[in-house]
Amino acid sequence: MSVAKKLIRCVILDLDGTLLHTDGIVTNVLKVFLGKYGKEWDGREAQKIIGTTPFEAAAAIVQDYQLPCSTIEFLSEISPLFSDQWCNIRALPGAKRLVKHLKSHGVPMALASNSQRESIEAKISYHDGWKNSFSVIIGGDEVRAAKPSPEIFLEAARRLSVEPSSCLVIEDSLPGVTAGKTAEMEVVAVPSLPKQSHLYTAADEVINSLLDLQLEKWGLPPFEDWVEGTLPLDPWYIGGPVVKGFGRGSKVLGIPTANLSTKGYSDLLAEHAAGVYFGWAGLSSRGVFKMVMSIGWNPYFDNKEKAIEPWLLHDFNEDFYDEELRLVIVGYIRPETNFPSLESLIAQIHEDGRVAERALDLPLYSSFKNGSYLRIS
Repeated sequence: MSVAKKLIRCVILDLDGTLLHTDGIVTNVLKVFLGKYGKEWDGREAQKIIGTTPFEAAAAIVQDYQLPCSTIEFLSEISPLFSDQWCNIRALPGAKRLVKHLKSHGVPMALASNSQRESIEAKISYHDGWKNSFSVIIGGDEVRAAKPSPEIFLEAARRLSVEPSSCLVIEDSLPGVTAGKTAEMEVVAVPSLPKQSHLYTAADEVINSLLDLQLEKWGLPPFEDWVEGTLPLDPWYIGGPVVKGFGRGSKVLGIPTANLSTKGYSDLLAEHAAGVYFGWAGLSSRGVFKMVMSIGWNPYFDNKEKAIEPWLLHDFNEDFYDEELRLVIVGYIRPETNFPSLESLIAQIHEDGRVAERALDLPLYSSFKNGSYLRIS
């Protein structure tokens, strides 16, 4: 894509799955709720209900699970359960950064969601400064037709007093992308379901997460927080015994990864975008080392589950299975991507290692080396 295809004057954002990790809450509530009917939520409806209205989502679940209730009854029972959980929805990676950046640069923002207005207000009330950052907020109950109709986006542009063609829409769902393009707006898709980006061909750009958004492509003020090819993050922590992995790190790649079991960490991993990160690794009997790691499905090998594969940037003489490994993740390097050949994958992993190696010497990152979490007694 060429730089600054169009001069964008405002940004219209979807909420659920774009700014907020609503999927995790929905899954937890549906697991409990369907259990009462002797049914098990297996996520098969996720593709169907993403980007739909609450009523459409409820109707799909009632029908597919053959529940002995009407859609209206289902909604009236489950809505309070959702409302009780809105306080627990976390912002998706890069969401707070984006909202804060656009607001500080005076770029007008609208929030346009198929959720009901009351529900939108409740969700964003738990995120400091968000309500006042949006010039316009529109719910699906405030327009005649919800997405994929363009009406909600056209109404947002009207209230912002801008031409639709000078709006950038950021969306996670196919109905949202369709709505944005039908409104003749520029659309960046950030698919909320894994391995689905090939379906988003209508979007002007498809990115892995909001961390990868390059605003300058749209004539908007660029982010200025990247440091030597890395993006500083609020640190997060994960640990456990080193387990046998896929058996390909040393054998296929020549890069010995120290794999952690994801058991008990699925919620934490779901909150973080697939990609390459770096930080510090503490091993119970060996000390603290620089580390670069991937999170995701590793498209070249097509993992079936989201995995975490750290590479400790140190030459060890022996394996250390079952030893306690603790990681503090302090920065982000790039999104997960597929590679045309094994050689190009290996070359990129080594380049990621060099980027991490250099960055971790910066005071910004090196200070985390001495954290108490990494000191395993």
